Amino acid sequence: MSTDRVPPWAITVAAMFSVQLSSSLAVSLIDRVGSGGTAWLRLCMGALLLLVLARPPLRLVRRQDVPVLLGLGLATGLMTVGLLAAIDRIPLGTAVAIEFLGPLTVAAVRSHSRQALAWPALALVGVVLLTEPWHGHVDVVGVVLAIGAGVAWATYIVLTQHVGDRFHGLGTLSITVPIAAVLATVVGLPQAGGRLTPGVLAAALGLAVLMPVLPLTLELLALRRMSPAAFGTLMALEPAFGVLLGAIVLGQLPTAVQVVGIVLVVVAGAAAQRTGTREPAKDAPLDPLGA
Repeated sequence: MSTDRVPPWAITVAAMFSVQLSSSLAVSLIDRVGSGGTAWLRLCMGALLLLVLARPPLRLVRRQDVPVLLGLGLATGLMTVGLLAAIDRIPLGTAVAIEFLGPLTVAAVRSHSRQALAWPALALVGVVLLTEPWHGHVDVVGVVLAIGAGVAWATYIVLTQHVGDRFHGLGTLSITVPIAAVLATVVGLPQAGGRLTPGVLAAALGLAVLMPVLPLTLELLALRRMSPAAFGTLMALEPAFGVLLGAIVLGQLPTAVQVVGIVLVVVAGAAAQRTGTREPAKDAPLDPLGA
């Protein structure tokens, strides 16, 4: 069946579901090879799959592109390692909501409006409700790791903007994800080395299909048929999917206060994305598998 018959919002929802399903299922692998090992294996498998699906557009890479591509690979690695380390310590929905502060802040700053900065503040209130610090059991390390993942996500968005002005499609990911995998080796190999059974490798391959391969492909399909503002607004539901999958897969049921917190984060994200748009560059060349 042609994807043209599927509404773009449904494709975007499927992408978000895939991302959060991968994160929730990663918890069982984390118990076997650690969060760093899981991140490393998922990135390695994702890199291999992307190299099979898309030819790296190396002939289009200029010298000035190299630092940006390396930075994007680093941001991808830190984002993956940071989030998986965070969900090893705090609930998935909470970790995703904290991480989401990164792209939300980028969208608010891009709006060039002081009023738009209220949205990250509103989301921060939501995060406080999610962590419920008044109960005195906040995992500070987990929160810091999620914040680090959020900073990496924000950096990823900014650098993707620059890379997107030069390249389009999955081909660029076949450069940056392998870079991320190599960088993640520093923390991943010491944790996973000696535990690489066929079962572990198969699980990592499945997680890699769910993230990054499937959602990034779906997002490219969705963006062909919807505006960046509409896409960004819909993606604000990502933290809600984290809470949903955390409840279904991991049994991490939120309290009533935490539900209010996630609603505030989603509302803030949707509002910020609608005002944080940017016109794409008109002279960006297509890579061999351009979207």
